Amino acid sequence: MKRIVVLGSTGSIGTNALEIVKSSEDRFEIVGLSGHKNYKLLIEQIKEFQPKYVSIGSEEGYKLIRREFPNLELYFGDRGLKELALKENYDILLTAISGAVGIEATVEGIKKGKRIALANKETMVAAGPYINRLLKENPKAEIIPVDSEHSAIFQSLLGGRKNEVKKLIITASGGTFRGRKKEELQDVSIEEALKHPNWSMGKKITIDSSTLVNKGLEVIEAHELFGISYDDIEVVVHPQSIIHSMVEFKDKSIIAQLGVPDMKLPIQYAFTYPERKENSILEGLDFTKVTNLTFEKPDHETFKGIKLAFKAGRIGKTMPVVLNAANEVAVELFLKGRIKFLTIYEIIEKAMERHIPLENDGIDIIKRVDLETREWVYSNYEV
Repeated sequence: MKRIVVLGSTGSIGTNALEIVKSSEDRFEIVGLSGHKNYKLLIEQIKEFQPKYVSIGSEEGYKLIRREFPNLELYFGDRGLKELALKENYDILLTAISGAVGIEATVEGIKKGKRIALANKETMVAAGPYINRLLKENPKAEIIPVDSEHSAIFQSLLGGRKNEVKKLIITASGGTFRGRKKEELQDVSIEEALKHPNWSMGKKITIDSSTLVNKGLEVIEAHELFGISYDDIEVVVHPQSIIHSMVEFKDKSIIAQLGVPDMKLPIQYAFTYPERKENSILEGLDFTKVTNLTFEKPDHETFKGIKLAFKAGRIGKTMPVVLNAANEVAVELFLKGRIKFLTIYEIIEKAMERHIPLENDGIDIIKRVDLETREWVYSNYEV
């Protein structure tokens, strides 16, 4: 039985992961859970899965959980995420929280020699070089990606050797506003931006998908996870979200991973790898109902997310930290109604223009650049 800590158990990835655990005939045990503000759902999860450790991000939630579960080992805030990762008695750390807040917990999990089921793309975007160094220093640790695109690449790479890879092909749905031009996006509402055509996700990642910043972050993450040059990573828009990504090898053979657009598949694979187990709750792909698979080039002029990420990635050092931090705050401000949709790009561009890249050699410099970037955005755009 594999013992699992779920960071972000009340979010979309976390709740899907708990469904996998519930349906898996005693193959998994939940030993730790963390939630941010949705303490009501977290309390239900504690009752059902009876974890040994819990962390909560709200003071109100902390007081209620402490009162209802007086013997539970309970932690609070960002420090609580790190405390859960520091525990010894687990095998897999699922990082399903959004944002740079997940980096330190991942670092501690790697130092403990654990499997990281990575659903927090900001970890590799902001701290990729440092994380890769830690993985070399801690050979028992491993990262199995949970993002559908990186899981697809991970699985497709099993079909050949790394020195045989010609390029990675990352697929994108195109987001909520695929096909629209810049002038049509001037006054789009928050509600419109949150209506993703294929995937059910959290608010932040749904907005990132609408701007294609999400796909840009995935480019940087793929570069760091798989050690493939930016020149050999391509993004194509595939609106049906059936092919989750592909690998082209030097002999021109292309291996792809296909499936219904449901995160339960890559979550379970990250839990069971290198084995594949029966998935009793996921609907299979019926090819007789797949009438069309189409592909197109991204519109880089309207949706600048991919272009900005390639630029940040190629500059390297701490520039991806700035890209990520500026985007996180910009999305937050958009969701609060403080800025317009297209201002997200403006904020990222200006934050990158003002930054002088530094060596990305540890958590302290990452946290400092992250904080400085956030403070600059707030001071210039917070109404």
